[in-house]
Amino acid sequence: MTMTTARLTPEQFEELGRELDAVRKDVVDDLGQADADYIRTVVTVQRRLEIAGRGLLFLGFLPPAWLAGVAALAASKILDNMEIGHNVLHGQYDWMGDPRLNSKMFEWDIVSPSQNWLHSHNYIHHTFTNIIGKDRDVGYSILRIDPAQRWTPYHLGNPVYALLLSLVFEWGVALHDLEAEKLLSGEKTWADTNGVRRRILQKSGKQVLKDYLLFPALTGPLFLSTLLGNATANVARNVWAFAIIFCGHFPDGVESFTEEDTANETRGQWYYRQMLGSANITGGRLFHLLSGNLSHQIEHHLFPDVPARRYAQIAPQVREICRRFELPYNTGSLSRQLGTVFRKLCKLAVPDGRPGAAVSPR
Repeated sequence: MTMTTARLTPEQFEELGRELDAVRKDVVDDLGQADADYIRTVVTVQRRLEIAGRGLLFLGFLPPAWLAGVAALAASKILDNMEIGHNVLHGQYDWMGDPRLNSKMFEWDIVSPSQNWLHSHNYIHHTFTNIIGKDRDVGYSILRIDPAQRWTPYHLGNPVYALLLSLVFEWGVALHDLEAEKLLSGEKTWADTNGVRRRILQKSGKQVLKDYLLFPALTGPLFLSTLLGNATANVARNVWAFAIIFCGHFPDGVESFTEEDTANETRGQWYYRQMLGSANITGGRLFHLLSGNLSHQIEHHLFPDVPARRYAQIAPQVREICRRFELPYNTGSLSRQLGTVFRKLCKLAVPDGRPGAAVSPR
């Protein structure tokens, strides 16, 4: 993540903040029935896909029905995770006053408890985006994904760890909240994790019971077929979420920062860090829907509490602002972004893959 972006003056940072604040205000002032109808429609589609998927698994003795059931269930879980769960938990629809879509009350169909996520993702990641040593999502304490991270022999397995993490991503996200690196360093004690552990055990227990015991049992002699179908749908959702998230945060061109760089950070400097620390993925409307509109990761990091369906609308404005301030607007196809992520994982697995700490000077 070599720093190539020109440094802005204090006056430019202030103007950048004003312009992006204005973009956000225009969208927030325009929120209304169309946004409410949209998210309720997505919820309805997600529920119908789940019903269809689970129903088709009752016909699992027919391979086409089993495949269709798994596909429908996987699509349901992807929508629940990406366009509904992630975005609702960001408070994007709190203004509606609907308790079913309120960030403080919503629970999603993965093993990570929403209460833990609100702290580790909404607060830590979105406040300290790409600040080495502060943003725990940089490598998820498992991978070396930034050259500023110190290399150890452990990182020789970097690509393998990434592959395994993609398959069990919901579990990786859940266990990430335990902050294992702080337990190992002695910064935290096991007792300090009591609340987090209790919520993980309760939520993961319910998810395992639902997908790997209750629903398979309902199909009687097709127990193993249904269990395999549910597991396949979960893995498909995990791999998809991993790909979208990693392409939005770690492809070539995304930059990292130090705590010193971000001391006394202004609003404009915070926006600057969000733009330089994120990347977009090109695609069609269905692709954007299935990505939870995190294919517009730059816009999401600028305005995490704005309904994600609006990101495509404001992307041209954000891109034009980047052009005028001579800032990069990192975007590319899924294959391009994912390819650079994989290349980086391989390069940083070895010590000579570290060209030096890449930080953004102010």
